Amino acid sequence: MSEKAYIEDEAPSLIDDTTRKPEAVDTFRPLPRISIQAFCASEDLMSVLRRSAEDRRMARVHMRVVSGDIATATETFAASPTPNLVLIETRVSQNRLMEQLAELAEVCDPTTKVVLIGHNNDVRLYRELVRRGISEYLIAPVTLSDVMMCLSSIFVDPDAEPLGRSIAFVGAKGGVGSSTIAHNCAWTISELFETETILADMDLAFGTANIDFDQDPPQGIAEAVYSPERLDDVFLDRLLSKCASHLSMLAAPSMLDRTYDFNSGTFEQLIEVMQRSAPLIVLDVPHVWTDWSRKLLSEADDIVVVAAPDLTNLRNTKNLVDTLIKLRPNDHAPRLILNQVGMPKRPEIDIADFCEPLETEPVAIIPFDAQLFGNALNSGRMISETDPKAPVSEIISQLAHVLTGRVEMRKNRKSGLSLRGLLGRRAGRD
Repeated sequence: MSEKAYIEDEAPSLIDDTTRKPEAVDTFRPLPRISIQAFCASEDLMSVLRRSAEDRRMARVHMRVVSGDIATATETFAASPTPNLVLIETRVSQNRLMEQLAELAEVCDPTTKVVLIGHNNDVRLYRELVRRGISEYLIAPVTLSDVMMCLSSIFVDPDAEPLGRSIAFVGAKGGVGSSTIAHNCAWTISELFETETILADMDLAFGTANIDFDQDPPQGIAEAVYSPERLDDVFLDRLLSKCASHLSMLAAPSMLDRTYDFNSGTFEQLIEVMQRSAPLIVLDVPHVWTDWSRKLLSEADDIVVVAAPDLTNLRNTKNLVDTLIKLRPNDHAPRLILNQVGMPKRPEIDIADFCEPLETEPVAIIPFDAQLFGNALNSGRMISETDPKAPVSEIISQLAHVLTGRVEMRKNRKSGLSLRGLLGRRAGRD
């Protein structure tokens, strides 16, 4: 049985009772393009496998799940080619099991992997199965995590370099400051933890990362997108612009000399190359809903939705959160940041009323401060560079800890307040 270790998702559960908590799934590389056929003797296993097929890390996997056992598999493959992996649930005795496996071996291709899920917890049986070439033997009942770890141990190179974690920021509405928050979080993470970070501005037409960092790089994300045949670690390094000691930027051209209509897989190779190049990737995703943005968000390791406290933002946030939860059933719900809170003369929805239909709480409440944000933008500096002692700087620092899994925010049982609420109130007073 494989002893390969996996890095667990260290991002904490931020809210004790209200955050939707899917079953924990270990973080591993996306599986390659393979075909899997599963034969299940129980409805429970069929349900687990169907859930695993929906996971974003199995987007390239073609999985077929049917009722049956080893005999069914033997009959099926006697008349059709075998897939890359056959997964079978069995309840037969050990002697009968060996007979059926011998019959299955006669109709399977030599390169086909076989995983058995049985109900007999016997180490001698396991050793015999391994001796006969079985890739893995799991004891029922199995969980979603068991299945995905098993598949990863078989098809992912254990010596491969770990992939960088991706965090996608998206605004619930245009103008809510999603890009500004993304840029400040990327800079703060790289500075606080000295973590090599890549910020990718995905808004090729109207991106602002180059303005926020007061840079005008001659190349950037457009060259990567339009030259996929050249895209590798070396080419990416040429396109990156250095923003700080540990932060590099893939800038958008921010020009309208062409239209930027992409298909769903346009950014797939770029994301993979970036994840091989740095331990953290921050994706500044524009407020659009297209094939490519939908795919980008669905495959990110973490999603942050930035919203302002009004009715349009509430509707859009609700739609985004519900849709992304369906697209990412095995990941935690997108995180919420409420920005521009307390804007003078603007009617706002109370924070509690905003969060109630979302069934979550914000990880940060950022007060409206036109002077601070304006000064930072006009000087091409980050908030913490402009005024390190400002309450907003402290909030962004806390965000950096949360998004990298270095702190866990929990409710104060005595006061009933969360750290997010305390930060928001403190910022409001100041």
